[in-house]
Amino acid sequence: MSLTIGLICEGKTPHDKRVPLTPKKCVEAQATFPNLRVVVQSSPFRSYRDEEYRALGIEVRDDISGCDILMGVKEVPVSQLIPHKTYLFFSHTVKKQPANRNLLREVLKKDITLVDYELLTNARGERIVAFGRYAGIVGAYNGLLTYGRKHGLYELKPAHECLDMDDMQEEFFKVKKLPPIKIAVTGSGRVAQGALEVLDRMGIRRVSVYDYLYHDFKEPVYTQLRSSDYNRRRDGRVWDTADFHGHPEEYESTFGLFLPVTDLLIACAYWHPAAPRLFEEADTQRPDFRINTIADVTCDVNGSVPTTKRSTTIADPAFDYNPQTGELEPPYSRPANITVMAVDNLPCELPRNASRDFGRQLLDKVFPHLLGNDAEGVIARATIAKGGQLTERYQYLADYVAEETVA
Repeated sequence: MSLTIGLICEGKTPHDKRVPLTPKKCVEAQATFPNLRVVVQSSPFRSYRDEEYRALGIEVRDDISGCDILMGVKEVPVSQLIPHKTYLFFSHTVKKQPANRNLLREVLKKDITLVDYELLTNARGERIVAFGRYAGIVGAYNGLLTYGRKHGLYELKPAHECLDMDDMQEEFFKVKKLPPIKIAVTGSGRVAQGALEVLDRMGIRRVSVYDYLYHDFKEPVYTQLRSSDYNRRRDGRVWDTADFHGHPEEYESTFGLFLPVTDLLIACAYWHPAAPRLFEEADTQRPDFRINTIADVTCDVNGSVPTTKRSTTIADPAFDYNPQTGELEPPYSRPANITVMAVDNLPCELPRNASRDFGRQLLDKVFPHLLGNDAEGVIARATIAKGGQLTERYQYLADYVAEETVA
């Protein structure tokens, strides 16, 4: 049976430049799955131009309503949803996000099958597609960019002004002007790995947690902090990672050890609201609080990094936190302030690279299930709605999508 996948033009404003499949990935998809045809909806926004798809023989047209499966990146505007179709995109509805309540209501009304990328997991419950690596890559780069600006050391070209990562790497030599600062990277997942990738390519030396805490260096260094490095059980019991993830409220932060020795913090660790924060606002007034620049890649507002009081944009990526007043000020206002970079859509700064990475994951880990019999339930687990109903796994969203009754 033949099947047609349509790549939709991103409708959410501001328009996302990423794509699920690059032109070459479309060609590969059709070669790998002989009964598959990929059609691309014309778009003036995406980082891969219509002409790049056409040059490889991929059909580009305005109307994709005849396609069986429609794939995008961000939430689809309600007015653009086509009834009775199967959609794949990041819906941002499973945490009952208020902004997308009407989106899910319309999905149900229009009998749409909604598969959310964020919910695609393997048998161990691990996500199989994500843009996390590029969030870490751009986040670390932005962290060094922000530190350089704050201290007047160098000017890196913003990532979004770079054609791709190769172009961005041409800027790396400028960080040779860094003094012997210490950089802490939290996390061990895709996001953190992306950040480490950049620091390594910049030639910044990695050191152990012990050496980071207790030794001085004549060059800039960084260390990677896992959850066990800056958290402990309140009752003194031995560390257990599974227990920490299952009962984060039983733990307290020991990040205070790192406050007197860290200059730049790159926060890449997933944070649960019940888990301890890295530090508290009051800690920023400690005489030995040394952190002056923070790249909050996870961008949890009022989350693990208490100075992240709002998110920022690609165009205006940083703000200052005044430790004395707790108020936010324009970036680089005064040396004693903590400068925070908290862009919440970092992969969009390198859309071509991020799209290539994402498409690889789709072809390798999702398409065999999407275009096969889904024997392992990969697609089923990620399907929020089908046949005008919430699927069993997502019945908890019933109150979220219930229409308000007027008394």
